[in-house]
Order: sequence, then structure tokens, then C-alpha cells
Amino acid sequence: MKHTCSLCGTVYDFVWEKGTPLPKNFPFCSARCKASDLAKWINEEYAISEALPDAILSEAEQELLAELAKLGAHINDEST
Repeated sequence: MKHTCSLCGTVYDFVWEKGTPLPKNFPFCSARCKASDLAKWINEEYAISEALPDAILSEAEQELLAELAKLGAHINDEST
């Protein structure tokens, strides 16, 4: 099966059998691309652009956020 690297776009042979671990560099074509992607996360080149909508938070998560808000914590507060 052919797969396209998530970082560089190289098309490579993806060999995997159900029930076995994924290849160590998946979804990347090489350790270099995998490390480069990690570096982008570490250097904050990637970001989650939107907060999760309340509709997909569990009731327990919503309660926790409410408690944190009472303590003055803010989810979008960049100082935390």
C-alpha cells in the first residue's frame, strides 16, 4: 500500500498487518521527518487554533473547568 508522508509529501510503501504495531516512523516516511515534526511542535510552529466546544466535553470535564474557573484559572490564559 502507498502512503504519503504527513510532513514532506513523499509517497512510500506502507507495510502493515492488522494486529501488529504500526511502523516506528508512521505517519512519516523517515525518522528525520518524524523528528522535524516534533521540533515544529516544540518550537510552537503548530497550534490548536480553537478551543474545544463544550458539547464534546464530558460532564466531569465541564465540572472540572467550572471549578478551575472559580479558582481563577483561565483556559486561554497564556501565563499557565
